[in-house]
Amino acid sequence: MIGQLDRKDRSAPADLRSLNIKTPTGEMVSLDNLVQLKDAISPSAIYRYDQAYSATISATPAPGVSLGEALKEMDQITKKVLPKDFRTSLAGQSRDYAEGSSSLMYAFLFAIVLIYLVLAAQFESLRDPFIILLTVPMALAGALLSLWFTAQTVNIFSQIGIIMLIGLITKNGILIVEFANHAKQEGASPLEAASASAVSRFRPILMTTLAMILGTLPIALSLGASSGSRKSLGIVVVGGLVFAGILTLYVIPAVYSYFSAHKKPAAHAKTTNESIAAV
Repeated sequence: MIGQLDRKDRSAPADLRSLNIKTPTGEMVSLDNLVQLKDAISPSAIYRYDQAYSATISATPAPGVSLGEALKEMDQITKKVLPKDFRTSLAGQSRDYAEGSSSLMYAFLFAIVLIYLVLAAQFESLRDPFIILLTVPMALAGALLSLWFTAQTVNIFSQIGIIMLIGLITKNGILIVEFANHAKQEGASPLEAASASAVSRFRPILMTTLAMILGTLPIALSLGASSGSRKSLGIVVVGGLVFAGILTLYVIPAVYSYFSAHKKPAAHAKTTNESIAAV
């Protein structure tokens, strides 16, 4: 059973002063003579996070500011304003963005390593996959330049587009290196093989690159419903393919002619084996 005063006797904080309590001797003493009342502000609820008192700060990025830029600015503000014994933690969409960004970075590195191992097994060489993967930095440069030129930001969609570029652009290097290896086996020097591969593989590289660019162009131009959020993905793919597709025809043959080892012609090797067998 809980006692309660009438509404008129508890409508204001000052009404507490008129309350009387009974002392051990049986006398009634006003509460105002025993306690001191002060006005103060306290939260309606106390929240905890990771066994510590916490406060939630919510904000919306300004127009033209990406979530990543907003989080970076928040980190700089917290380092200047908050004491050293305070710590921050992300939640909601910001936490998903941070976790997704780190996961995509690991996926990018894993894709590079996986492609290198597959190419090393295919070409039976550790040098040729390295030459082929030189297309990846060129594609990254084109992707970042296209984002800067179109005033887009590095977000989840653009990072997915960068991972797509790894598989799309290495195809050009594979075509050039594989044809150059066949030319060397027929007796051509590394320089002659690289030049011949760049000329002969120009049309296949141009056709496949244009097909991928035209297929991704609607996304880059934000055509269709709900395509605005994926615009950066299309811009990354188109920009990276255009930039790296042009440089691949010059850089990969040049690097191949410098690093590739000389190989004996297949006919010469066959003649040598027949001579040994005859002896």
